[in-house]
Amino acid sequence: MKVICSSEESLYRPEAHRWRERMKWMKPSGEVVVVLPCSMKKPYSNSQSHQKFRRVTKGYQEVIVTSPFGICPREMENTFPIQSYDVSVSGNWSFEEKKLAGELLRDYVSDKAVVANVSGGYEEVCREYLDDCVYTAVDGRPSSNDSLYNLRMELKKYERIKGRKRVLNELRGVATYQFGPEGKKFISDDTIAKGMYHRRIFTKSKQIALLNRDTGLYSLRLSGGEVLANLGINIIEIDFDLKTNTLFAPGVVKADESIIPKDEVVILRNDEVIAVGKAILTGKEMEESNNGVAVRIKDRKK
Repeated sequence: MKVICSSEESLYRPEAHRWRERMKWMKPSGEVVVVLPCSMKKPYSNSQSHQKFRRVTKGYQEVIVTSPFGICPREMENTFPIQSYDVSVSGNWSFEEKKLAGELLRDYVSDKAVVANVSGGYEEVCREYLDDCVYTAVDGRPSSNDSLYNLRMELKKYERIKGRKRVLNELRGVATYQFGPEGKKFISDDTIAKGMYHRRIFTKSKQIALLNRDTGLYSLRLSGGEVLANLGINIIEIDFDLKTNTLFAPGVVKADESIIPKDEVVILRNDEVIAVGKAILTGKEMEESNNGVAVRIKDRKK
């Protein structure tokens, strides 16, 4: 689904606001952060400019500056809504756009070294909000050969992030975005991902989730529900024997108030995980409603 962002008012769309709030939970990996401009094509890696960038920046932490979403760490570029928003890229940024993106970027990079291969409004954001930053773009053309050469030479000063660490950083980034700051614990050090497109996520030989590349989000399995339940995240409690793939609101005894529609949720009965599914209502609505579907069940104990 396309998220159309055609004016400055798009800064206050619920999707954009929620994204920026969740970006505050993200932490970069490695010694250096590479700041890059966004592109018209989504995900960014599909664009010609980012394909050029990635030949130089592979193995380093990248973050893309964009409006109205502020920033996007590279590992999050396949996640909804950042993978499907539509906005004109003019390079001209308003005060409010620069402020929202600049504050996020400043907090994200923290005390890391920063190399920015940007121009125009993107460069203005960096110069206004980052105290110490190396700029590599030449003549306002970040994807030119000279700019890429400067970027490559600057990055040689830093160690690349090893492959295994990059994978875990990506998986934990998605889990943090989807489940909150404690969500990173959903992915343990021995978690592995299998598959080229949709990726099956395993911990201790049990599949805990499917990373759906169409949305960039996890779809839980029962084993993953047990992990999430142990973290106390997105829990719904019932007091009856669930025998169908639909949980109606009147059957909900208690629900996490932070749950919003489309969240992955865990259903417990007597402190035992009996099902996982996708929320249709908010947690508060589940507790208060006398009718309607609360959760569509995807996996349950028979």
